[in-house]
Amino acid sequence: MLKGLGGLGDMAKMMKSAQELQTKMAEMQEELHNVMVVGEAGAGLVKATASAKGELKELNIDPSIFSGDDKEVVEDLILAAIKDAQAKATVKAQEEMTRLTESMGLPKDIKLPF
Repeated sequence: MLKGLGGLGDMAKMMKSAQELQTKMAEMQEELHNVMVVGEAGAGLVKATASAKGELKELNIDPSIFSGDDKEVVEDLILAAIKDAQAKATVKAQEEMTRLTESMGLPKDIKLPF
């Protein structure tokens, strides 16, 4: 179609690939809302469930940790579980981005979005 225009044919192909990548990235971002990860603290006494986007969805606390004056310990466990879930969410999102870029033939260490 753009045969006699030198590098413009390649430019059109590159633009089409960029549009396809943009569409797939938007779809992946939506999917990350539905992918759940669970962070734990205190050997599983506190569990925080978050989406792969890092949004806290659920907090599960074993009632056994509420005995005595352990308020600070409980608060620390809750924060640790949330941070663990958020870290796992970040890793999961990066894994999904790598999977997407590799499926499109892009280098696996490419940083997107730019």
